[in-house]
Amino acid sequence: MGLPGSGKTTVFNALTGAHADTGGFSGGRAAPNMGVVKVPDERLDRLSELFHPKKTTPADVTYVDVAIPAGAAREGTVNPDVLALIRNADALLHVARGFGAGAEGPADAWRDVEELDLEFTIADLMVIEKRLEKLRTSGRHGSPAEREANAQEEALLDRLEPELSAGRPLRALALSDEDELRLRGYRFLTQKPVLVVLNIDEGQLATAADLEAAGRSRYAQPQTDVAALGGKIEAELAQLSEADAALFMEDLGIAEPSRGRVIHLTYRLLGLFSFFTAGEDECRAWTLRQGATAVDAAAAIHTDLARGFIRAEVVTFDDLVACGSMAEARKRGVLRSEGKTYAVRDGDVIEVLFNVAR
Repeated sequence: MGLPGSGKTTVFNALTGAHADTGGFSGGRAAPNMGVVKVPDERLDRLSELFHPKKTTPADVTYVDVAIPAGAAREGTVNPDVLALIRNADALLHVARGFGAGAEGPADAWRDVEELDLEFTIADLMVIEKRLEKLRTSGRHGSPAEREANAQEEALLDRLEPELSAGRPLRALALSDEDELRLRGYRFLTQKPVLVVLNIDEGQLATAADLEAAGRSRYAQPQTDVAALGGKIEAELAQLSEADAALFMEDLGIAEPSRGRVIHLTYRLLGLFSFFTAGEDECRAWTLRQGATAVDAAAAIHTDLARGFIRAEVVTFDDLVACGSMAEARKRGVLRSEGKTYAVRDGDVIEVLFNVAR
C-alpha cells in the first residue's frame, strides 16, 4: 500500500514478477492487483536434491496492491472493499516515496508515512465510535452473560479511543491476551504489523543501510521495521533470468533480490517460520507461528493428522543433510520422537504418525 506516486505498484511488480500497470492505480473503484509469490528457501532446494521428489512445493505469500489517496479516510471516500482487503491482511507493506519530486513537491517519505498512518487511525476511530454507540444502546439488553460481555467490550474500547485520538497506534499499546481476543474480529488497521518500504532510486542505493537505520530510529514502534529498496531496478531484476539478474545485482552492489529479503523481514514481524515435510512424493515447506506445537504442525498439513495425532518424528534440517537420509538419521540417533506439546523449530523436518479416523 502507499499514497499515489509512491511507486507501490512498481514495488509490487518487483516482489511478484508481475507486469501490473503503474501510475494510474488510485485505490478507488479499480480492482487491486494480486500476486502469489513462492517463498525462496535454499533448504527446500537442498531437500529436493536429497529426495528427488515428484513435486516440490514452497510456501507462498499473497500480495495485494492497494492505495488510499490522501484525505480519503477523513472525507469518507475510501472504497469499503479496499479497506476490507487491508483489514484481512496479516501484515502491511507501506511503500513511501524516497526518490525525486512528485505532485506534493520534494520527496518526504516520513511525511507520507504519517499521512497514511493518520488515515488508518481515523478509520479505526470510526469503527470504535460506531461500535460504542451501539454498545451504549442495544448493548444494555440481552442475557446477564451478554450484558457482561458487552460491558467488558465497552470498557476496552473506551480505553482505546483516547489512545487512538492521541495518535498512538493500537500495536503500540500493551494489550493482554484477553484484550487481543476481544479485538480480533475488528481487524484494526493500526494493530497490524507494518514494514515501511522506502522506495529509492539507483543513486541512493549506496546509502540504503543508513536510510534504514535512521528510519528504524524514527519509526520505533512495536511490530514495525524499515527496508530501503530501489523499486524500479528491482522490478527490472524480477523480469531477468537468474544468471542475468545475478550479474546485474553484482554491478549495482545488491546482495539479494528484494523478494526474499522483504519476505524474511515480514516473517520476522509476524513471528513466522518454516518447517518441512520430505519424501519421494513431495518435499514441501509449511508456515507456522512461533510457539506452535507438533499438533499445530500436523493441523497445517491436514486436520486429520491433528485429530489422530500419535507422535511426530523430527530431525533438524542440518542433521538430515549431514546424514543424507531419514534412515541414516534414525541410525545415528538424531531422528527424535516428539509428543503433542513439542515446540516446533525453524528448519525442522517432520513426519506425523497418526491414527486414521474411522
